[in-house]
Amino acid sequence: MNFMAASISRRCWFSSSLPSARSSSFPWISPLQLSKAALPKPDPPPDTPIEPQRKPKYISHESAINLIKRERDPKHALEIFNMVAEQKGFNHNGATYATILDKLARSKKFQAIDAILHQMTYETCKFHEGVFLNLMKHFSKSSLHERVLEMFYAIEPFVREKPSLKAISTCLNLLVESNQIDLAREFLLHTKKSLNLRPNTCIFNILVKHHCKSRDLESAFEVVNEMKKSKISYPNLITYSTLMGGLCESGRLKEAIDMFEEMVSKDQILPDALTYNVLINGFCRGGKVDQARKIMEFMRSNGCNPTVFNYSALMNGFCKEGRVQEAKDLFYEMKSFGLKPDTVGYTTLINCFCRAAKVDEAIELLKEMKERECRADTVTFNVILKGLCGEGNFEEALDMLEKLPYDGVYLNKASYRIVLNFLCQKGELKRATELLGLMLGRGFIPHYATSNELLVHLCKANMAEDAAIAMFGLVEMGIKPEPDSWAQVLELICRERKLLSAFELLDELVC
Repeated sequence: MNFMAASISRRCWFSSSLPSARSSSFPWISPLQLSKAALPKPDPPPDTPIEPQRKPKYISHESAINLIKRERDPKHALEIFNMVAEQKGFNHNGATYATILDKLARSKKFQAIDAILHQMTYETCKFHEGVFLNLMKHFSKSSLHERVLEMFYAIEPFVREKPSLKAISTCLNLLVESNQIDLAREFLLHTKKSLNLRPNTCIFNILVKHHCKSRDLESAFEVVNEMKKSKISYPNLITYSTLMGGLCESGRLKEAIDMFEEMVSKDQILPDALTYNVLINGFCRGGKVDQARKIMEFMRSNGCNPTVFNYSALMNGFCKEGRVQEAKDLFYEMKSFGLKPDTVGYTTLINCFCRAAKVDEAIELLKEMKERECRADTVTFNVILKGLCGEGNFEEALDMLEKLPYDGVYLNKASYRIVLNFLCQKGELKRATELLGLMLGRGFIPHYATSNELLVHLCKANMAEDAAIAMFGLVEMGIKPEPDSWAQVLELICRERKLLSAFELLDELVC
């Protein structure tokens, strides 16, 4: 376990003012002359008594935790953490350490985390395993996979207990999800040797999931066979659902159904809505939407009511086959059973309408979402933007791009790129240049190929000023177009006798 040597020095962030030197009413003189100087009479004491200074309010552990949680700036949160420790009789406990570590981890302040962990080595308070599980997840998100293992190995010395099966499962799952197979293998060998690990169902399921994701179904089945031999790790619903998903991904739909029947008949394990969704999705992706529909009917007849996710999966299957009416019928069937469509459900049908060139119906559905307080997300709006551009309705698409951010809607770079690509393809160069300016002004960068394509089209249309503006905008954002694009823009500007712009562009090119 190698923590960084740096430690956070205990600092007092709020220093009390030092008592001021006694004031004198005569100028400073040499000590040798002090005896010769006539000292003035002291002023009479004031009539009003001086109020005693109030003691600062003591901050408890609970209050400190709330202050740290509410503080958005991680640096200020750390200042609070250090400041409360300066109080007489206050010692940090496991809860305050857990809170500051979570705050720093969310902000990716890993150097500060190392300093706090170093400080913890000198504490005598009780630490809980959850602190390290949380740090493992944050390190994994930042692709610091070695640190994930480091946090696992830190559990025993800090918590003074062996890691639980939950800790082992969490660490293994994070490594497998990140495709760190060598580290996962090293980890399993360590746990088997040092902790005398006897894998439970959860740990085996992680291995099954890994083999299925790697399309190594034979190894996945070997793991399941090992599970069946063990008394403490027999396959459960998650095991079978994962295997069925792997079979569907490989196009082995009949085997997936056979496994479903084996699970129910032999092992007496009843499927839930998620298990059915694996099959529905698998058959839809395999182009067998009608059979997917039968699976959902079977599901209902056997006492498992379909969820919004089941309906969305089946609607998406019909959408991909262009069967708009059947997707629409499913949507209204779902509502008739009292299910409230979510963002995914609405977006699925909106996408279906847009692909079928029925953008007006998609817009109506978007309005219905707003009325029913179902918040459309970035994917929903990107589908609408693509549909509008596909019908040549650039004015409405541009209007949406302009106004939506002011309505609190988050748009991503794909939102702008979708419209810009269509404008370039359709030769709408003036609009494309204006959109590029809006896009760059909001910090979004176009595709490299699209920006070069736009510059070439502007040059061919002899739009020298627009080409120069677009070029400057791209360079300022750190995009250096292809040499051919530079050459064409410079040639056009020179031809138009706008030499100052040409020299400025050459300066940018040299820099």
